[in-house]
Amino acid sequence: MAKYLVAALYHFVELDDYESLQQPLIDFCEQRDIIGTLLLAREGINGTIAGPEQGVREVLDYLRSDSRMAKLEHKEAWADVMPFYRLKIKLKKEIVTLGVPDLKTAEMVGQYVPPQEWNDLISQPDVVLIDTRNDYEVGIGTFKNAINPKTDSFSQFPEWVEQQRKPGGVLHGKPRVAMFCTGGIRCEKSTAFMRSQGFDEVYHLQGGILKYLEEIPENQSMWVGECFVFDERVSVGHGLKRGDYVFCRACRMPVSAAEREMPQYEEGVSCPYCHGTLDAEKVARLRERQKQMQLAKERRQRHVGAPMEVLKEQKRRRLAELAERSRLAQEKAEREQAAQKDQPMAC
Repeated sequence: MAKYLVAALYHFVELDDYESLQQPLIDFCEQRDIIGTLLLAREGINGTIAGPEQGVREVLDYLRSDSRMAKLEHKEAWADVMPFYRLKIKLKKEIVTLGVPDLKTAEMVGQYVPPQEWNDLISQPDVVLIDTRNDYEVGIGTFKNAINPKTDSFSQFPEWVEQQRKPGGVLHGKPRVAMFCTGGIRCEKSTAFMRSQGFDEVYHLQGGILKYLEEIPENQSMWVGECFVFDERVSVGHGLKRGDYVFCRACRMPVSAAEREMPQYEEGVSCPYCHGTLDAEKVARLRERQKQMQLAKERRQRHVGAPMEVLKEQKRRRLAELAERSRLAQEKAEREQAAQKDQPMAC
């Protein structure tokens, strides 16, 4: 059985005190050997964590113990190798950046469509099917007949909509729109945006592509290819089985098995997407890094990242160093203050 439980989660909810939630959540995760990335913002929470099953479930329970996040949903997968290297819990303006101020996502979200009903919806000829993910994600896999907006970032989506609703655009005169994304979060925000722009019949895939791949048998699926995920698994297929892609360590683009056979691919150094764009100094650094990683692998040591107990010890040392610096600074200030008192008063 796989060693690590991976949980992808998000929840749109008003968190006025989101900044104060950061440190307690860091402490709670570290105590349970949980690593991954979580984003906190006024509009909610988003991210993926991994670790021992009991620890992951305790973190989920901890989040849901806040009544505002009681309805938080998550998706699970298992991994033989830890898909993250460290714990990062960040404070953000948005948990997914669209760049539209005052958008009330929780209030304006479109109509949820469960995976079992998705094929019927997107097969209807009057439904416009839109992939809301970035262009490189769509390149790995998407639904049959889906439109690719070819955006480099989600924040470009509103501009694309504005252009495509004009005469001649794919959205002009099209009242029924179905949208999908990896886990559901971009869909919720994009459908809320579409409704704020006057589109009435807006649908989105509940649970995202990951839920669809988990629940719909491959012989009934309208999905073609693999699904990009934002961790070291890189991509997954039906049944959420790990896919064939790997990350290029130079540019972080997902690279297929066929692309790894091309002459532009050098493990840990370059791929067909970035070959020839890197300066000689960076190439040398990447080659040295790859060499050290290979040596560590041969010695059965971990080169990138560190076990949780090591990270905890590093944090303890940092805190101790900060406390010592603070103590020394306080002593210096007290000495200077005492010296000033001993100075004779000017006449």
